[in-house]
Amino acid sequence: MRSFRRRDGHETPADRGTRGSAAADQTDTHRRATDIACPERAAGHEDHKASPAPRPADSAPKGPALRRAAAEFIRLHHGEARRGDPAPRIARVFAEIDGTGTYRHTHDELVFGARLAWRNAARCIGRLYWRSLHVLDRRELTAAGEIAAASAEHLRQAVSGGRRIRPLITVFAPDAPGRPGPRIWNEQLIRYAGYERPGGEIVGDPRNAGITAFAHGLGWPGGPGTPFDVLPLIVQGAGDERPRWFRLPPDAVLEVPIEHPEYPWWAGLGLRWHAVPALACMCLEIGGVCYPAAPFNGWYMGTEIGARNLADSDRYDLLPRVAEGLGLDTASDRSLWKDRALVELNRAVLHSFDRAGVTMTDHHTESRRFLTHLGREERKGRTVGADWSWIVPPLSGSATPVFHRTYDTVERHPAYVHHPEALARARGESGDALVRDAPV
Repeated sequence: MRSFRRRDGHETPADRGTRGSAAADQTDTHRRATDIACPERAAGHEDHKASPAPRPADSAPKGPALRRAAAEFIRLHHGEARRGDPAPRIARVFAEIDGTGTYRHTHDELVFGARLAWRNAARCIGRLYWRSLHVLDRRELTAAGEIAAASAEHLRQAVSGGRRIRPLITVFAPDAPGRPGPRIWNEQLIRYAGYERPGGEIVGDPRNAGITAFAHGLGWPGGPGTPFDVLPLIVQGAGDERPRWFRLPPDAVLEVPIEHPEYPWWAGLGLRWHAVPALACMCLEIGGVCYPAAPFNGWYMGTEIGARNLADSDRYDLLPRVAEGLGLDTASDRSLWKDRALVELNRAVLHSFDRAGVTMTDHHTESRRFLTHLGREERKGRTVGADWSWIVPPLSGSATPVFHRTYDTVERHPAYVHHPEALARARGESGDALVRDAPV
């Protein structure tokens, strides 16, 4: 298999100024996460740094702020679920907060909160399905090995019937006063390694070069060295546990070879991508309680892979190679060689997932469905917050109906959010780590 390397002289901007811009990532304590059927963020690769990051529990709501957040959520739950007067439940929660500094959600509250966090995700185009999110309540798990094993099981359960992807979230133990909950360092449960070679070349995914180096520092020996080596999970248990690495079992990682419906030479590119986009480093925040390890997935929209992961110049940067195979004139951008190569790359992704029988949507279908979601919510008297730059697809945007309108950018809770230190962990940044080999 040929290696995919970042081209010499390529820069990785902190602000791409396009769909998935990371410009505002560092400005807020909490940042909205990408969500199910949403494009991945375009964060540039940064050099490994050795500064320890504060734990998110330090900034979690406390005292009066926690009581307000809890009461607001309980009223919302009782109102939408028609559970009657919320006052008795609020009184019990307040008593629990006064006694312990936090409170525990009921199973029904957890399910309701996780689904509403999806419904509230302003950057997600796939929210029509928010009620179908299946919630695995694993709050009893706190140790790194338990989290890793349950995360592998999440990936197995997300693939229903062998190929059909279903929306799924696994919720692990929350942060509590004096005891941070567990963390999953990886941005997604499945990510491909980025091996930095002498001279700065990256074999694999440049986005993951930092976490790849960090995994090596923990003792991971690395994979075969292909552009699509699956990274181990890096998990930090609750309390004072140090991060440990865990291999994902092969039966937990479903991958799809990427071939083209018309060009036999395409198979020689050796492309593939994993089927389950399980986002892993976000905090699920419900009523002031932070669940820092709550991996969740839906299914891919084709452009996430074909127009971003495989095409972006700071990712696999495949457009020049595809254009070469197509025999296109790349001497000038005015030939639109990038556009033509991008369309064929996206055709290949959709064709390959369809051929494999793996669930995937396309940007035209999902755009229409998002407008269906808007209509349903508006009829219920609910305003839908949406970020235009994320809702409009990164391919043929003006050919989709979501392009030709504006949206309110209102944000609501419950929510999936990023803590700044979670972004640092996903880049592999830490000043202290426990070296341990711990296969799942």
